[in-house]
Amino acid sequence: MKPLPSLKNLYYLVNLHQEQNFNRAAGVCNVSQSTLSSGIQNLEEQLGYQLIERDHKSFMFTAIGEEVVQRARKILTDVDDLVELVKNQGEPMTGDIRLGCIPTIAPFLLSRLMKQCHESYPQLSLLLKEDTTDRLLASLGKGELDLLLLALPADITGYHSMKVGIDPFKMVIHKDLANRVHEPVDYHALPDESIFLLHSEHCITGHAITACQLGDSRKVNPFAATSLHTLVQMVNSKLGTTFLPQMAIDAGILNDTDLMVLTPPGDLPFREIGLVWRQTTSRIRTFRTLGLEVQKLLRQTM
Repeated sequence: MKPLPSLKNLYYLVNLHQEQNFNRAAGVCNVSQSTLSSGIQNLEEQLGYQLIERDHKSFMFTAIGEEVVQRARKILTDVDDLVELVKNQGEPMTGDIRLGCIPTIAPFLLSRLMKQCHESYPQLSLLLKEDTTDRLLASLGKGELDLLLLALPADITGYHSMKVGIDPFKMVIHKDLANRVHEPVDYHALPDESIFLLHSEHCITGHAITACQLGDSRKVNPFAATSLHTLVQMVNSKLGTTFLPQMAIDAGILNDTDLMVLTPPGDLPFREIGLVWRQTTSRIRTFRTLGLEVQKLLRQTM
C-alpha cells in the first residue's frame, strides 16, 4: 500500500490557504511556523507535486495546490463527521453543534432555543456564529459549521434542508403618521423613499420585497440599514415605514417605541425558516430533532 498523505499536513495546508499567512496559519493550528512549513513540504514530497510557489517574501498556491485544498477540505470534513458518528452512536442529542444563524433570526430565537435544548438535552452544546447567508453557506461547505438556521428561499443547492416554520412580515409606522396609511395598505399612496429596508446583503430585504409585493422601487429609501434595530429607530423618528418579521416583534423589538403594527398587502406575506446541513453528515437524527425544537418555538409566536 502506497503511503497516504497525513491528515495533519492536509490540515496545515487548508489553514494556510484560509489565512494566506504562515504565521497566522501556524497560530490557528497551534504549532510553530517551522512545523507548519515542514508539514506542507512533506505533503508536497508525498504527492510528488509543488503545491505552493515560494520566495523569501511571499507565496502563492499552484493550480494543483488549489485543487488539493478543495479536496482536503472535504476529506477533513468527512473525517470530522466520522468521528462524530462514532462518538454519538446511539445518543443523537449529545456533543457539540456549530450552528450558524443570520442576524435577522439570531437575536430573536437563539436564546430561547439554547434554553430549551439545555433543559431537554443537557449533553448537547450549541456553538453559535452569526453572519449573512452567503458567508454562512461558505463556512458550512468548508466544514467550519455543522448546521445553519436560515430564512428561505436561498441557494442551498447541494445541501439538505428541513423547513421548520414560517415568520410573517408586518409593517410598522409611527402612531403619529398612522392617519396617512389606511388598511388595506396601498403602496402607491405612500410617499416616494418612505420605506426603509436593510442592506441588500441581508436576505430579508429580498424576502420582504417579494412576499409583500413591493414592486415600486421609488417607494424605497436609498438609505440601507445594517440591522433591524436601526430600522426601528429610523421609523420611530417619523421618517417612514418598514417591514419587520413577527419573531422580532414578539421578542420586543418595538418596546419603548411609539410604533404601531399594520398588516402588509398580499396573501399573508411571510418568510420560511429552515435548517440546512451537508449531505454527507452523519448527524441527521440530531439535526431533525433540533428542527422539531425550532418548530415548537415558532408555533409559540404564531
